[in-house]
Amino acid sequence: MAESWSFLDTFEPNFRPLVVIELAKGTKEETIEWFTKRIVDKKANGGEYSMIFCAQLLVKPLVTENGDENIYLVGASHLRLLLGAETVGLVKECNDNSMRTFTYSSRKNFKDFADDNHNFLTMAECQYIIKHELENLRAKDEKMIPGYPQSKLYPGKSVVRRLLTSGVLVQIFPLHDREELKKLRHSWYGRVKVGYQPLDDVRCYFGETIALYFGFLEYFTFALIPMAVIGIPYYVFAWEDYDKYVMFATFNLLWSTVILEVWKRICALMTYRWGTLLMKRQFEEPRPGFHGVLGVNPVTGREEPVYSSIKRQMRIYLVSLPFVCLCLYFSLYVMMIYFDLEQWALDYHEENESNFSSLMLFVPSIIYAVVIEIMNRIYRYAAEFLTSWENHRLESSYQNHLILKVLVFNFLNCFASLFYIAFVLFDMKLLRQSLATLLITSQILNQFAESLLPYWLQKRHKKRMKKRMCSLKTDTDLSLVEQVNLEKEMGTYFGTFDDYLELFLQFGYVSLFSCVYPLAAVFAVLNNITEIYSDALKMCRVYKRPFAEPTANIGVWQLAFETMSVISVVTNCILIGMSPQVNALFPDSKMDLILTVALVE
Repeated sequence: MAESWSFLDTFEPNFRPLVVIELAKGTKEETIEWFTKRIVDKKANGGEYSMIFCAQLLVKPLVTENGDENIYLVGASHLRLLLGAETVGLVKECNDNSMRTFTYSSRKNFKDFADDNHNFLTMAECQYIIKHELENLRAKDEKMIPGYPQSKLYPGKSVVRRLLTSGVLVQIFPLHDREELKKLRHSWYGRVKVGYQPLDDVRCYFGETIALYFGFLEYFTFALIPMAVIGIPYYVFAWEDYDKYVMFATFNLLWSTVILEVWKRICALMTYRWGTLLMKRQFEEPRPGFHGVLGVNPVTGREEPVYSSIKRQMRIYLVSLPFVCLCLYFSLYVMMIYFDLEQWALDYHEENESNFSSLMLFVPSIIYAVVIEIMNRIYRYAAEFLTSWENHRLESSYQNHLILKVLVFNFLNCFASLFYIAFVLFDMKLLRQSLATLLITSQILNQFAESLLPYWLQKRHKKRMKKRMCSLKTDTDLSLVEQVNLEKEMGTYFGTFDDYLELFLQFGYVSLFSCVYPLAAVFAVLNNITEIYSDALKMCRVYKRPFAEPTANIGVWQLAFETMSVISVVTNCILIGMSPQVNALFPDSKMDLILTVALVE
């Protein structure tokens, strides 16, 4: 039974800012008054909370250097956060060491709970609760946002989402905790050490989604070590013999399957300990960009935009699908140009036989690797535009369609040339050269584009902001003003999509063809070690703090990695069947060879 909200008082003597709301400059006073009143007002009496009209949070304006009050700090009383924890269904550890959904009425049964212990909920959990309450502020009988008649509202419409799409609300982001962040930085990447990451501390600060990504990155790096250990002597002692890869390919296909099954168990152990494995899925609201004719949701009974699924399917199959196919064709066309360049470089080397001509043999692969990265990034923007245009109602549906588009193109763009060399040209020497060049070049480009460049730009911006803040004279707490002004200008972290995509492609390079280039796992391990440190630095120093998002697993990426694993098994079985050693066992019947390979597969 949920506690009634009516008895609560919003007074809190020690206001702790948790979330920042930035409104557009020049926002009308009546709009600000209406919005802040909705945030602060008490919830309606009664036991049904399907329609939340007010959030009952605490709001404090932050006066900037020019006197504008367009930035507001949001917090909540301890009691309000505990009731919010029950609303969102947080799972906490009980005194008997079991994991149960937190309820305010049984709060004494939970480990480490005390009425004066304000650390029972982590700061990330508190910010998640506030985000949930803000996102669930809904219109009552308003027909429009006060002061903005063009911004229409209807009963049940999310107020925050309408303010965002109308441009009145610029952004909402959680504040960093400077002291906790300093401790986390020191234990996470502040010193070079051999050991595990402080994943529990990362989870407490950034939430389960971020912690799970770093957990998977760490696990994948350790899983690559056996491949790297075997690969080094294999590479050293069989350098010129490209055909002696049967044992390595056999280990490869077993490794690519086993590591994903082991990860499922490790992931379940972590998320059970964190309480997200047992969390009930929240009812998913329409995504902010979803639009349509106003209608009634048959499940909730609320008024909300309705869009024909037939129209959406027509957009997908008549526009998006042909566009993706066209992009795939263009990728194959670029691949054939690459092979023409390879042939030109080979002819040039045969004519000149010099050190320069030997270096020229690697130039086509390097150029092609750079072109692949550029094409992947351009296509990503096109895929996001198309998926948004398809007008998916739910964020999960939007993400699934976007991931499918991106993975199909990236897979063909990155691996088509390797399949062509292996199974059409049958050139293992060129396959080794191309794999090495594509893997190493892509890793260097990703490290520069995703970590080094953003960090350098953020460092320059931070110096400029500090100089400007030092010249200010204001009665407001300068450290808090400085912190908010610094953080609101920092880049926004858009999630783990690009990080998982990078690991997915790396997994493909290692699992598909590393039997002909055993050092692939070595370079992957070295890259991932630097990736852990650079990504940790990026989360703590470059981007705004993201809101925590509870999750029980890595989602659709588990399926993506498993699909790559299946392709890896097929590829390695075919490579084993093509090897001279296996062919020698079937001198008379190729059909027996094909059937044996199919059976092993």
